[in-house]
Amino acid sequence: MPISHDAHTVKQFDIQLANLRNLVLEMGGLVEDQIQRAIQALDDEDLSEAREVVSRDQIINGLQVKADEDCISIIALRQPVGVDLRMIMSLSKAVTDLERIGDEAEKIARMTVKTYDGVSSPPSAKLLRDIAPMAKQATSMLHGCLDALARLDVERAVQVARGDDELDQEFQSALRRLITYMMEDPRTIGHAINVIFIIKALERIGDHSKNIAEYIIYLVKGKDVRHVKTEDLSSAASEPE
Repeated sequence: MPISHDAHTVKQFDIQLANLRNLVLEMGGLVEDQIQRAIQALDDEDLSEAREVVSRDQIINGLQVKADEDCISIIALRQPVGVDLRMIMSLSKAVTDLERIGDEAEKIARMTVKTYDGVSSPPSAKLLRDIAPMAKQATSMLHGCLDALARLDVERAVQVARGDDELDQEFQSALRRLITYMMEDPRTIGHAINVIFIIKALERIGDHSKNIAEYIIYLVKGKDVRHVKTEDLSSAASEPE
């Protein structure tokens, strides 16, 4: 059955669910900020900012632990069923993906340090050309799924999930170009490998954002669409149970 907005008899239960959802959204906001900081540090060749991104990952890890503890506590104390249990499980799964997105942001920051720390010649612009458009798409997907979670917006979640195919295509195109550069000039191999790690991190951010979008569809509609083809998501999400 679709999610209900009716209040529970035990008011404290509503408060706990609201607090859990707010905690997940807080975690999402921090993760989004981490990605933006990591990309900006790469653009600015700012090693200090990149190292700050790496150190801040512990905050995200702490929020994951807190959210997991809250989920377990609610289940143990309230023994939720139906839509309430669906809410808790969906948020729990979203937390896991958000933590992994945070790890990808940290990876980008680490690659920035590796690329520019003590290196005599920085990578050429052509090696970095695909990072900006992929970062824009990845951050847009993450922002979209967080917005969909805040609003419980199924249509927005479907849009986010559809965007993953485009990001995957950008990744494949970028990978082919980098391989070509390495074949043409072996001196670029070191920097090119670092860039491959960065674009792979961006591609994975898209994957995790898509996962969260699918959890939102499940949360609102009660339908598991994890294995539904992208082009069929909209119709699957709109069908009555």
